[in-house]
Amino acid sequence: MLEESQQSSVVTELKTVFDMVRWLASSFNHAEVYFGHGTDNSWDEAYSLVYQALGLHQAPNAQVDNARLLEEEKLRIFDWAIQRINEQKPLAYITNTAWFCDFPFYVDERVLVPRSPLAELIQSQFFGYIESQPQRILDLCTGSGCIAIACAHQFPEAEVDALDLSQDALNICEINVEQHGLWQRVFPIQSDVFSAVSGQKYDLIVSNPPYVDQEDMEDLPNEFRHEPEMGLAAGEDGLDIVRTILRQGADHLTDDGVLIVEVGNSQVHIEANFPDVEFNWIEFKNGGHGVFSFTRAELISYQASFSTP
Repeated sequence: MLEESQQSSVVTELKTVFDMVRWLASSFNHAEVYFGHGTDNSWDEAYSLVYQALGLHQAPNAQVDNARLLEEEKLRIFDWAIQRINEQKPLAYITNTAWFCDFPFYVDERVLVPRSPLAELIQSQFFGYIESQPQRILDLCTGSGCIAIACAHQFPEAEVDALDLSQDALNICEINVEQHGLWQRVFPIQSDVFSAVSGQKYDLIVSNPPYVDQEDMEDLPNEFRHEPEMGLAAGEDGLDIVRTILRQGADHLTDDGVLIVEVGNSQVHIEANFPDVEFNWIEFKNGGHGVFSFTRAELISYQASFSTP
């Protein structure tokens, strides 16, 4: 824990950017802060906090690290450190900024912090999974809209429907759509899974739905409890929404359409619940797991398995 009484010594004794980064990394380690919203260690988290507090969006470098800080900059960093350590608030909620596919997105506690391995697929334009440029894309359970917007950037001729049940999430999605200038191609829509797009078909459906099972929900670090439970929890085995996607997905794909879904740690439940289905699990170069793909034809071939309660 940080104490307000430490502020004076921090402001007086720490002079440079690197001084503040080193102090902050040590403070994170001492407080046993959990990392899982964009960084995985104290140094990267400290650099991210300090550089963002200074309005810098660049890789750390010696020239910046050796620069002396103004008192007001030190005070801002200390305030953010208090929130990160004492309140265990994810950094993205403190800065209201998260990066996904190298694009910035506005986030607050109405949506999850973007961190999906799907970014790697989007940046490769789903190489090896789709045969042609999609004209219509569906981002199911869009949250902040980061997947929908990143897809729109990668496929400039495509229209993207961004669906979510949460109106709070859609309000954030609308902010991001406007900031990225994509109002004419990305369309936030309130929908309970596919309910609002009956009869609509897409060349590509991408989904990062809620998939955390009950056991994992009970064991979540405090940082994740700042995120909306609606965006995480999906029943005892984490598959409440995924089952619907598997049952109805083929109805919303074009003949050559592809479905890609992230289920994370609930991969084990997927395989246990559908032992007769051969899921196409995607391997990632940059880390990540629990993402599968199906063509429309594959989904149709497994409909009997998906329809079994």
